[in-house]
Amino acid sequence: MSGFELHPRLTADTRLIGDLSLCRVLLMNDARYPWVILVPRRADMREIHHLASADRIALLEESCQLADCLERLFKPDKMNVAAIGNIVPQLHLHHVCRFRGDPAWPAPVWGHSPAVAYTPESEAQRLATLRSALGLES
Repeated sequence: MSGFELHPRLTADTRLIGDLSLCRVLLMNDARYPWVILVPRRADMREIHHLASADRIALLEESCQLADCLERLFKPDKMNVAAIGNIVPQLHLHHVCRFRGDPAWPAPVWGHSPAVAYTPESEAQRLATLRSALGLES
């Protein structure tokens, strides 16, 4: 994956879960929502349609794998999947479990209110759960 570097904002706002075949898998540091981000490990990617055809297919497969995993673990009312990139231009795909009654429901989570960081214990538990469920245990 020559030339791939994670955008500094993603580095600051997330914790590493692991790597799938194409994507780096990151936990958003906001304990209010089960929120995972996929980042294709390709240099200078901004848009899904800029990926090679095989990588677009791999991204969709990994996105569906992640969404299925999150649904099994957290049983959300709705799974929000989005590639926005207005602030972080590096291609990344958000997967946010949404629940009726969550702090932002039914509006988007972006810009709603400041994130609530995981405690060290809850972060370690969430990372372990996701690594195990995704087969990314070290």
